[in-house]
Amino acid sequence: MTSSTNNTVIYEKKDNIAYVTLNRPEALNALNSSVNTGLHNAWMEIKNDPEVFVAIVTGAGGKAFSAGADLKEVNERQEEGLSAFSESSLGSQYIPDLGVWKPIIAAIDGFCVAGGLELAMQCDIRIASKKSQFGLPEPRWSIMPGYGLHYLTRMMPLGDALKIMLTGERISSEAALRSGLIQEVVEDRDEVMETCLTIAEQIKNCAPLAVQAIKEIAYTGTYMSPENSQRFAKELSAKVLGSEDAKEGPLAFTERRTPEWKMR
Repeated sequence: MTSSTNNTVIYEKKDNIAYVTLNRPEALNALNSSVNTGLHNAWMEIKNDPEVFVAIVTGAGGKAFSAGADLKEVNERQEEGLSAFSESSLGSQYIPDLGVWKPIIAAIDGFCVAGGLELAMQCDIRIASKKSQFGLPEPRWSIMPGYGLHYLTRMMPLGDALKIMLTGERISSEAALRSGLIQEVVEDRDEVMETCLTIAEQIKNCAPLAVQAIKEIAYTGTYMSPENSQRFAKELSAKVLGSEDAKEGPLAFTERRTPEWKMR
């Protein structure tokens, strides 16, 4: 396993899976400038490393995935006459905008609120423990949600999303599952990680070029007209179908063996 860290974000890589861990357990993994910089570096490492096929993101300490922006830092910046949120804040680094088309799985155990929920929402699959809670409490402190304000209503029914955003109240894992915000609820952190690893291994079995094209089409095409989405998908699909891997897949099936992906 290879690893690197800036103390607040730990980045590790093993067997083509990247592990990104928010490492401020004493602050419920709140997002400060150091964490945001560490996350940005992790996304770029995942994007550019051909040996990474899929990533799992989690929070250290067993109490929180992330409690959102570090309001102590926000207050300090305001007292210094600076913008409340730095240029490296989470809202300025929307993962798909960075061109990260490799699948990212959120392993959630504990509080997943405010910017922490918005980080989880930017992941592609979300698995949570029973004790986890979700919310966007920003209006309680006269702060506006960022990514969540625009995308929560696209991920769950409008009424459910508005109840979360307008009240600032947290919801349980079971409620998040019913609304479609998360994909699975399991017993505890150990089972969360086991489930995420199982999903990551399933993704690894698929051709990386096809997986990344599917993710890009799903995100980009969702906000296009059906006609433009089809044209966009046709262009990306043609690249995948013209690759060596597109020949390897059917051949491996015929020969009853595991495909050997070359990513070209």
